[in-house]
Amino acid sequence: MFDKLSERLQGVMESLRGRGRLTDENISDTLRQVRMALLEADVALPVVKTFVESIRTKVVGQEIDKSLTPGQTLIRIINDELIALMGAGVRPLNLRAQPPVVILLAGLQGAGKTTSAAKLAKWLKDHERKRVLLASTDVYRPAAILQLERLATQLGIGFYPSDPSKPALTLAREALQEARRSLYEVLIVDTAGRLHVDAEMMAEIRAISAEVMPTETLFVVDSMAGQDAVNAARAFGEALSLTGVVLTKTDGDARGGAALSVRQITGQPILFMGTGEKTDALEPFHAERVVSRMLGMGDVLSLVESVSRNVDREQAEKLARKLKKGKGFDLEDLHEQLLQVQKMGGLSALMDKLPAQFAGKAAAAPQANDKEVRRQVAVIRSMTPGERRYPKTIDASRKRRIAAGSGVPVSEVNRLLKSHMQMQKMMKMMGKGGGLGKMMRAFGGGRFPMG
Repeated sequence: MFDKLSERLQGVMESLRGRGRLTDENISDTLRQVRMALLEADVALPVVKTFVESIRTKVVGQEIDKSLTPGQTLIRIINDELIALMGAGVRPLNLRAQPPVVILLAGLQGAGKTTSAAKLAKWLKDHERKRVLLASTDVYRPAAILQLERLATQLGIGFYPSDPSKPALTLAREALQEARRSLYEVLIVDTAGRLHVDAEMMAEIRAISAEVMPTETLFVVDSMAGQDAVNAARAFGEALSLTGVVLTKTDGDARGGAALSVRQITGQPILFMGTGEKTDALEPFHAERVVSRMLGMGDVLSLVESVSRNVDREQAEKLARKLKKGKGFDLEDLHEQLLQVQKMGGLSALMDKLPAQFAGKAAAAPQANDKEVRRQVAVIRSMTPGERRYPKTIDASRKRRIAAGSGVPVSEVNRLLKSHMQMQKMMKMMGKGGGLGKMMRAFGGGRFPMG
């Protein structure tokens, strides 16, 4: 997310590092670069003006912290202002109302409302332990109703069977009655979108909102939509009492302008961001973490959360005990580790959370890509259980068979075996010093070893 904006802002940050003093000239030059970076990212002009002037006001007459260089002080101000711009009012969902708590999703067609409804339902089920009922009022696209039903079935979440021959308002009323009757704690209502904002669409969604009286009315917006997102945000903000924003498709090559603009235009906080196509690719919005990634400082907290959520702690402890006893790190163990990486969204998702200097080095490595991980998994799965446990038995003829079975050249098999050998040596060294066990326990429990 924010690829272009991040690239430009990181360039600005780099030019400031080591500056012994700030002058009117280099302050103006920095702010000009920041302004250009924001405009290129499709941030709305009024938002850019307000943001840049806010930085200028903070810089003028700023007392330099003795522990920071002037350049570092300006970096800190830009960081703080970005957090203030994106993070104002960020809060958890309001789930304390009388059940069923109604969450209404609004937005243009193609913004990702239907998938966001399913993702949000799964998030509420997994993280808040709520009984959720999904309902669609999109009578114009029966396929959208079918899609939501399939997702609900797949996730084990309640679904109200919407009849597209009925008016949208009737469906919303019946879904609320069903949620009350069956004692659901949360009702998520997915509404119809249009390719463009129109009066009929706004009248319908206002009527639905008045009928179900939602606790949360969330505006779902495609982070790659640019100025269209700004115009839609303004229209929906005027028609409905929005309470928050859900940013979708943030894993795409987004310029990031929507995130910065929509927050200002609607006056409502970004509460969630969709980070991929899978139903668990939704996370609460943390402005500090997003800004840290934008400025190339990484997002270690989200990385640790991802690891602690996805790593099988029992498996990690088992591997640590095995290595401590002096048993080798075999290909079965490597296979398990590769699967854990895939569960965390792949190497690209992990590198996105690393500070720029580390991510850059990792990305430069030929093995640091998700295709390579999938190929390595395929190679290991083409081996017999005995070959996985005893890699030294894999001779030339076995390599040819494994290569044919996994659809890769023999050189790929050799490279995997070489990488495994290097990892085996490293694991052996860590196992002797107890370092691996400490690391595994820390990641499995979601905390860092303190020494």
